[in-house]
Amino acid sequence: PYGTLNSAQMRTLADIARKYDRGYGHFTTRQNIQYNWIKLAEAPDILADLAKVEMHAIQTSGESIRNVSSDHYAGASADEVVDPRPWAEMLRQMTTFMPEFSYLPRKFKIAIIASAEDRVALRWHDFALRIVKNAAGEIGFEVFLGGGMGRTPFIAYRSREFLPTSQIFSYLQAVLRVWNRHARRDNIHKQRMKILVHDLGQEEFTRQVEAEFAHFLSLGEDFPQAEYNRIASYFEPPAFEQNLSDEIDLSDPAFARWVERQVVAHKAPGYAIANISLKPVGGIPGDITAEQMDLVADLAERFSFDELRSTHAQNLVLPHVRKADLYTVWQALVSAGLADANLDLISDLIACPGLDYCSLANARSIPVAQKIAQRFADPARQADLGELKIKISGCINACGHHHAGNIGILGVDRKGSESYQLLLGGSGDEDTTQAKIAGPGFDEDGIVNAIERTVEHYRAVRAPNERFIDTYRRVGMDGFKEAIYG
Repeated sequence: PYGTLNSAQMRTLADIARKYDRGYGHFTTRQNIQYNWIKLAEAPDILADLAKVEMHAIQTSGESIRNVSSDHYAGASADEVVDPRPWAEMLRQMTTFMPEFSYLPRKFKIAIIASAEDRVALRWHDFALRIVKNAAGEIGFEVFLGGGMGRTPFIAYRSREFLPTSQIFSYLQAVLRVWNRHARRDNIHKQRMKILVHDLGQEEFTRQVEAEFAHFLSLGEDFPQAEYNRIASYFEPPAFEQNLSDEIDLSDPAFARWVERQVVAHKAPGYAIANISLKPVGGIPGDITAEQMDLVADLAERFSFDELRSTHAQNLVLPHVRKADLYTVWQALVSAGLADANLDLISDLIACPGLDYCSLANARSIPVAQKIAQRFADPARQADLGELKIKISGCINACGHHHAGNIGILGVDRKGSESYQLLLGGSGDEDTTQAKIAGPGFDEDGIVNAIERTVEHYRAVRAPNERFIDTYRRVGMDGFKEAIYG
């Protein structure tokens, strides 16, 4: 849950990949792992192996409340108000096997963060929470409702600027009750909560939620403070060493590039957050071999207080690494083919498995991702382009988050042939926006060429140090369309 793993769990995932799959796994945009070659008869054995290390596959599909997403830097980030993971765990426990909501109209996705920077695509969720402090210094939640991608994308709206922490479970139940009561169940395309919000309007949906919420409060708040304290005790900060140096020897140019791109500030002096890219040039985004999983587990055990994180961008994180150990960690990653320095660059693509694996897909995602990464493989070119987030989905279900891509790619079926629509201007960050279709689609090679024309137009019109998304917002779609289509 919420992307948190320990070494034993990662080694179990590696063992499952070796024993039951084809030697690898695929990290997804839900901070989960997916195996694509499992025999149905062996599924019970896999679930038993997962249970031994406190993992499961409960509510990973169907009309249920899914895995709670959270910040992959939680507990380590210098910019968080508090560690959001105790709340994520409370929400997980509350929503697992919840009798009243065991058969919802459709899936329901929850996310929680505690920083101003959005690292989990917060407003693309049904129910999203940002932990904030009010003027009195009290901790509470900023609440967003009704987000979602897929066939009909909507960005969540803010329903509460500040909700006291003791009221969060009553508020969530109120939201679920209103949706569960009024959602359409006669049309699978109209069942998500975002559709009900749209049909009723944000004001009316909020009114009904507040009325249901008031009913819960009238019964008396029953926030389980003792249970929260018990859960929070499992998320106490590690025993960080004191008086460590913040200096990093950057005399090795390749290591220096990796540190510049992959290493993020930590709240504890002398420590750093190390991002591990699962996007090697020519590789499959999010894929990792069993041997690589074992190595990452070893690194977490030796250098990161036995902690690992998976990200919604299909990468991994070592959250607590001493700066003095970064070079050793990097050398190990180099030996395993995991040392690409491309975080948030053009080759750090998000992509769903697509038609190669998924029966819902209309087109393949993986070959397109590979060809784009190969086209822009030159590290100097990637660095020149700067932050540029490409997201690829093989169908309208949007598991690859194409609506939130600075450049989004959507696979469609055009009279029996695979085609790819190009979208521009999306974001899953704190400045959330929905990407717009640029024009007619392309075949597999054509979409890669279209990306190149898009990127070259950006280079031609950008201001100094201006990101792609900011350039697009400043100049608009028309110039890009002209560059793409002529």
